[in-house]
Amino acid sequence: MHKDKPFTVACIPAFEEEASIAKVILSARKHVDRVLVCDDGSFDMTGEIARELGAVVVRHDQNRGKGQAVKTLFEEAVKLDADILVVLDADGQHDPCEIPRLIEPILKSGADVVIGSRYVDGSKTDAPLYRRVGLKVLNSLHKKLNRIPVNDAECGFRALSRKALAVVSSFENSGYGVDAEMVALAAKNGMNIVEKPVTIRYKGLNRTSKKRPLAHGGELLQHIVQMMIEERPLLYLGLPGLVFLSFGFLLAIYQAVFLSLTQLSVNVMVVVFGLATVGFTLVVASLILYALKMIKDKIADLKKS
Repeated sequence: MHKDKPFTVACIPAFEEEASIAKVILSARKHVDRVLVCDDGSFDMTGEIARELGAVVVRHDQNRGKGQAVKTLFEEAVKLDADILVVLDADGQHDPCEIPRLIEPILKSGADVVIGSRYVDGSKTDAPLYRRVGLKVLNSLHKKLNRIPVNDAECGFRALSRKALAVVSSFENSGYGVDAEMVALAAKNGMNIVEKPVTIRYKGLNRTSKKRPLAHGGELLQHIVQMMIEERPLLYLGLPGLVFLSFGFLLAIYQAVFLSLTQLSVNVMVVVFGLATVGFTLVVASLILYALKMIKDKIADLKKS
């Protein structure tokens, strides 16, 4: 760290959380040097309450989504020259008293990213069954398909070092998928990622998500698929495209060899044309995305150097 004592900042994205924001800020202030709140276009008193309690408040004129709120908070943290950032929700789902637990690996063992996890020994949650199952499935998909090396990529309660902030702040997702994208960026850039057990509370809260469960889960699933395709387009687009082309080719051979020219089947030819079109489109799209990924990675390498 560049100071005798690391300057620690709590970053709280908030949208219409007037009922809970005060308790979160007052509790977080005991463990950090500064509290930052992004009022993401709230129509209630969220921003005013946060400001009265001494938090630095940045307001969006309209609701832009969690990802954009987090990006704004990161920009403000850089201006404050923060050494350590802790990101937590404004609805009371995360316990600010556990902030020291997340900061400790950064201070003592050189961790870059510390994820609060619901799936390691010592964690506690009173999440309803449907939410536990859904999150378990989503996190398993992230871990296996997108090679994210943590058990709970979707948990928004986390701590970041200054080094990690410079890496993960390049995320692009504007919604709830931002949490997993940051972990993926950290892993891709060789950051030291640690998981610590935390307590996640659901009962007694107004709403732990501003979206209905199916809509929220659908958004996260869409983000998983997007990450899969962006990271390995040749595998997830190119390979299926070749399969479609192969089936179309084999069907065309069947048409030519086993049916005479006077017995051309319109239905078979329509299927052949459809398979060929879909296959060709997927292959071309995979090549374009692969080229874009190579360019993007090259630009990122140049920025590092």
